[in-house]
Amino acid sequence: MKRTKMNSTQIAQLAGVSRSTVSRVINNYPSVPPETRERVMKVIKEYNYFPDMSAQVLAGKNMRTIGLFIIDKGSVSSDPTSNLLISSVIEAASAHDYYVLTNIIRDNRSPKSIERVKEVFYQNRINAGIFMGTDNHEPFIEELIAEGFIIGIVDQDLPGRDEPNRIVYSFDNKNGAVKAIDYLVSLNHRKIGIINGDLKRHAGSARYEGFLNSMKSHGLPIRKEWVLQSDFSRIDGYNTMNNFLKTKVDLPTAFFAGNDSIAFGAIQALNEKNINVPSDISIIGIDDHVLSSLFNPPLTTFKADFSYMMQSLTNDLIKTIEHPNYRAIKLTMGSELIVRESCLPI
Repeated sequence: MKRTKMNSTQIAQLAGVSRSTVSRVINNYPSVPPETRERVMKVIKEYNYFPDMSAQVLAGKNMRTIGLFIIDKGSVSSDPTSNLLISSVIEAASAHDYYVLTNIIRDNRSPKSIERVKEVFYQNRINAGIFMGTDNHEPFIEELIAEGFIIGIVDQDLPGRDEPNRIVYSFDNKNGAVKAIDYLVSLNHRKIGIINGDLKRHAGSARYEGFLNSMKSHGLPIRKEWVLQSDFSRIDGYNTMNNFLKTKVDLPTAFFAGNDSIAFGAIQALNEKNINVPSDISIIGIDDHVLSSLFNPPLTTFKADFSYMMQSLTNDLIKTIEHPNYRAIKLTMGSELIVRESCLPI
């Protein structure tokens, strides 16, 4: 039989105290006599009483809840890297006794989707929010920051935007791309193409810029037909490479993929056309996806410590919630070359 939900007035009556005394006990005020506190707590425990969340919000209490918002058109549940990022946030938040409210935004241009996200902030249901998969400049996120909400962002570069409530953790995307081309050149590759990720996202544009800079520094030509545009997903990597192969343009000796998921899809499309990686063409990725070492062939890539980044971002977010004068450092993390089997020397 379902028990009737108790309210603070009923708790006060059962304990023989005033409603305000119950409130002082719940909020751990020192002015309550020990014997009164014990009597009230006994009733609270007996009836499994918890204060109403809406009342806590109105009272301006810390909700001890972080929002995690993932902008992704694909299947988040089937991607091991996405699951790693989500679980890293939950683990870090749980260590501080915080909950994580998670939401997937399928369309960041949908007014209804954006309104739902903003509603969570303006109703004070969360203390702060973390955003993953955003465009480098996302208008509704900038609006939330301007309103004073504490926002953590994965991968962003907006020079001059250093508000104390903006916490940004990024990878050194440009330098990672430079090192990828440097590595291919060290293997005597001179005909190098790129399969870009979403150029509206910081990782996409920065990695493309690094590719261009490195190609220029090595005096290598950039053939526009070898500059392919994709999104950061395996299916888009597959479709992009498949469409490229239909053009019958001659292949470069190597491609730099904007992330490992793109590389997986591109290699699948190449295999279907009996083009072997790495004997016919080399492929190098970036990010070191959870599956990169298990792929066929195992993917040469650059390792990024996603778990450390997300845990550190979450810790900084909570410090900013609990200590208004705390100033999080905008952190850019490097990456390490992982040599596997998808690249061969010329």
